[in-house]
Amino acid sequence: MLNRFAVALLAMTGLTQPLLAQDLFLDETVGFPADVFFISNEVPGMVVAVTRQGERAVYGFGTIAEKGDPAPNGDTTMRIGSITKVFTGLVLAHLVSEGTVGLTDTLQQHLPDLPIPERDHPIRLVDLVTHAAGFPHELVVYDDGGDRTDDDGVPDDESKYSIENYRRNLEGNPLLFAPGTGMLYSNIGFDLLGMALREAAGVDDFSGLVTSRVLDPLGLEATGYEPSEAARANMFTGHLWTGKPLPDRPTPPNNEGSSSLVTTANDMLDFLEWNLARFSPDGAEVRLLSQSPVLVRDALSPASNMDESGHLDAIALGWVVMWPEGDRPLILQKSGLANGVISYIAFSPYREVGIFIAINKYDFPAVAAMTQFANALIGQLAPR
Repeated sequence: MLNRFAVALLAMTGLTQPLLAQDLFLDETVGFPADVFFISNEVPGMVVAVTRQGERAVYGFGTIAEKGDPAPNGDTTMRIGSITKVFTGLVLAHLVSEGTVGLTDTLQQHLPDLPIPERDHPIRLVDLVTHAAGFPHELVVYDDGGDRTDDDGVPDDESKYSIENYRRNLEGNPLLFAPGTGMLYSNIGFDLLGMALREAAGVDDFSGLVTSRVLDPLGLEATGYEPSEAARANMFTGHLWTGKPLPDRPTPPNNEGSSSLVTTANDMLDFLEWNLARFSPDGAEVRLLSQSPVLVRDALSPASNMDESGHLDAIALGWVVMWPEGDRPLILQKSGLANGVISYIAFSPYREVGIFIAINKYDFPAVAAMTQFANALIGQLAPR
């Protein structure tokens, strides 16, 4: 473990560039451990944002892209991948509160033109939002003889997320278990949920639904599915595990329920503080719907691919719920991966503490350390 003198020396040499915190307690409790974490993990850049009882701190380390570039800050733009799923869950909560849909509506009634599979009973919206529908993790890209990959060997998004490819994936009943009886992380399920909510609300695109129900009411002006030209100048450039930079890839419309919003650490702090405002009348019902556990892990079989960011005990509308353990309080959390950037958001709803952290490299050992660091930090800032 590096001592404080070593970290200070490295900071003076320019290897780390922490921003000033607005709160001295947060600076002392968060700044030094974040410094050590960054130095101990070989990632180009990292941003950490914390809110505690209304006080904020943001720290940036390394560079937004290449050596010599500035450090990330609270306004650095980045794609947050599957953290988008909790925004989809919040849209669902809004439409349930409005009476537009019900949690137990079947998927088939909102997407009647697709061959929605069944196993023992129909798939419901609540099954999709809790990864309990029985779908595999990811779409298969069916080859029709054409070139279906880009220069990085990644499947072409236009063909992968075409409605025809969803149709071909759904044919033949691909369910791995009966809906509601197990849990397996599935991007397919959230893609279909986004499509179903779009159809139920009678809008042309899911992105507009996210904007009207969530982003605009919460004042998340830097968040959306595409960055502005100005935001691109301060955008986190992701990297493969090899160190190769990855270009930004836009999100296809049929993939918007699963991924991949663009945002900033400052917007994520606003989002966290709205989630932590338990007694505020502003959005109280949808906040409660969004955060309430609706499926407990006990007796689910299988329960797979859900523990990468911490052990799942239950799941709310997209949020992974971790029961209190030792000194650590109850935590709701979600991780995301997109375009070489890995991000994580977590908060303790009863302790008024939340954290957002992102690194710009697919460094998977660092990811495990990053989420452990964030969860432990919540325990330090808000012990039971």
